[in-house]
This record gives sequence, structure tokens and C-alpha cells, in this order.
Amino acid sequence: MRSKIEKASKIAVKDLNLFYGEKQALYGVSLDIREKEVTALIGPSGCGKSTFLRTLNRMNDLIDGVKITGDIIIDSENIYKNNDVIKLRTKVGMVFQKPNLFPMSIYDNVAYGPRMQGIKNKKELNKIVEESLRGAAIWDEVKDRLKSSALGLSGGQQQRICIARAIAMKPDVILMDEPTSALDPISTLKVEELITNMKKDYTIVIVTHNMQQAARISDKTAFFLNGEVVEFDDTDIIFSTPRDQRTEDYVTGRFG
Repeated sequence: MRSKIEKASKIAVKDLNLFYGEKQALYGVSLDIREKEVTALIGPSGCGKSTFLRTLNRMNDLIDGVKITGDIIIDSENIYKNNDVIKLRTKVGMVFQKPNLFPMSIYDNVAYGPRMQGIKNKKELNKIVEESLRGAAIWDEVKDRLKSSALGLSGGQQQRICIARAIAMKPDVILMDEPTSALDPISTLKVEELITNMKKDYTIVIVTHNMQQAARISDKTAFFLNGEVVEFDDTDIIFSTPRDQRTEDYVTGRFG
């Protein structure tokens, strides 16, 4: 049963607008993302949900011609006024739609980030790798093959290694952009179970096209349409008694 205790705000988004050159992609987005909850972003293709997700760790900075107005406050700090992007991306990890492992061993994939941060002690790295793989619920499957190529794993296992690699950086927030869309149903279920378990330690924001997935794993859901947030509420309200007719039409499959 979901706790009714109000959790602290982790990410406060206020009147966020984003432009690709002359084309506006996000319009006045305001969301309050709670700590240690799963927030799902739903909506049809091209509605701005992945663009919004990437604003939370400034991944859109890598695209020429992007202009952003408004504020994103994480732990009382405005991330667009603080220029330490490396620190931000350590704090706000990301898992992409398709597993994007490096062509190296399982161990080296997970240890990559900590090594880049200057951790060289073998004992410390071993501890981080084991804890991260356990945190991603894949340690028992790979503990005897840590020196084998990560690319030899199944798609579902590769995605959980990507999650372990994110965990290894000790983030507070983990962003997930359709992390199960390329996976089979059994692997999808494992990743969903993992996300549910992870929220006790992390604030998770997930983009999903899968309505049932959003209903199963998220605490709050934001419905995006044409670059705007139409409705943002507890997930059970969004899927049972939404206030906006457009939300009801989308979640019941009338369009999208």
C-alpha cells in the first residue's frame, strides 16, 4: 500500500521552455518531482517527453541551437545557473533506450565511471563493482564472468549492466528513456522489478510508451502532449479519474 506521507521535493521545474532554433519543443513545463519516487512521463511520439528528460541532466546542451528558459532546481541548486555539468551528470545518471555498453569486460564497464573520477584502488573498485551489480539485480548472473565481454550478454542483461554502471557513480537521480522498449517481456519484467526496488535509494524519472508499465511502476505520472504537460498527478488518478479529457482519451487508447 502506498504511503500517504508527502515526500520532499527533489526536482522543481518552473516554467521551462525549450527551443530548437526557431522551433519551440517545450512550453511552460512546471513539475515537482518527489524524492525516492518513480515519476513516469507518458504521451505520444514527438510530444516532448524525452526532450524534457534530457533537460534534467543538460544533455540537450550537446545539440547546436538549443535555447532554454525557465528554472530546474535540484536540491535547491539551479542546474542551468551552475556550470559544473560533469558534477551534475554524476548526480543525475541516465539509462538510454538501447543498452550502450562499451566493448570491454563487464567489470570494466561498471568500473569505468569510478576510474574516471580518479578511483584506482583495486579493493575499492571491486567493492563498487559488486555493490553496483547487486544493486542492479544481476550480480548472481555475472559474478563468475566479470572479465568476459559485456557485449556477450543478452539484451536484458546488458540493460541491467547499464543500470549498474549508472549506480556506480552514486547518483541521487536516475533518468530512464524507454529502458525496456528493446527488451523481451521477461527481461522487461526484471527491469520493472528492479526499478520498483531501486526507488528506496534513488529518485527515478522514466519515459515510457507502455501505459501498463507506467501504471505498474510509477508513483506519479505526467502526460505530455505537443510539448506541454496536460496533467500531472498520482498515477492511480491519471489512469482512473483524470481531470482532462485529453488525458482520458490517451490512457484509454483513443489516440497515440
